[in-house]
Amino acid sequence: MAVSLQSVLILFTTLLLTQTLAEAATCSNCFTHSRAAYYPNSDEHGTDVGACGFGSFGTTINGGDVSAASDLYRNGVGCGDCYQVRCTNSNYCSDKGVTVVITDQGSGANTDFILSKRAFGRMAQTQDAAASLLAVGVVEIEYRRVSCSYPNKNITIKIDENSNYPHYLAFVLWYQQGDKDITAVQLCETQNFACKLLDRSYGAVWTTTSPPSGPLSLRMLLSGDDGDESWIVPVNNIPENWKGGETYDTGLQINV
Repeated sequence: MAVSLQSVLILFTTLLLTQTLAEAATCSNCFTHSRAAYYPNSDEHGTDVGACGFGSFGTTINGGDVSAASDLYRNGVGCGDCYQVRCTNSNYCSDKGVTVVITDQGSGANTDFILSKRAFGRMAQTQDAAASLLAVGVVEIEYRRVSCSYPNKNITIKIDENSNYPHYLAFVLWYQQGDKDITAVQLCETQNFACKLLDRSYGAVWTTTSPPSGPLSLRMLLSGDDGDESWIVPVNNIPENWKGGETYDTGLQINV
């Protein structure tokens, strides 16, 4: 049976439209429109008391290009995530914008981001344009999730100063790479492989009472927006006699 040219064109158009709609619905690289402000009462960097629990590290990571987030904070799961943020006024704003790391929770004036002063100004084309943006205070933006990259840096464990060996252990993870979330953390004894699932106390702070003994192997569950999940195990262990305030290099970098 002969098929008319019109039927072929209709079929082709339908398939093309279906593919386009599917791509639009699952687009992980698309920009989302929103608004951004900046920390008005801080120095060039963010705050060292951010809700992610990074402390002073949260003001210096990524050169100080950091931000608080509202919905993107996601009860702490969004801590350490990276976003490309660019303002939309072509008279002042660059096409590239700035890449920021989420280190705090906060919102205001219908914003998704409260940037450090440094990051807010870096969305501009020039220093004069940056001054104009800062004078406005709140600007229209668009943003998208991007991979975090820290060349020559491994994921690092920072033991909280309030940890009390061997009864209570709390820590945060520095230099989280890639574009997936750390949604679960386990500590495993290296001799008998008994593992314990940790609690997310708040932000990026993982805690446990009565932690396993001996040298400890860390396991992290990485979860992507597409539903993909995988456990990763760092090369280096947490030493048996860990101490509050210490940092331990995991020897692990996540390919981005």
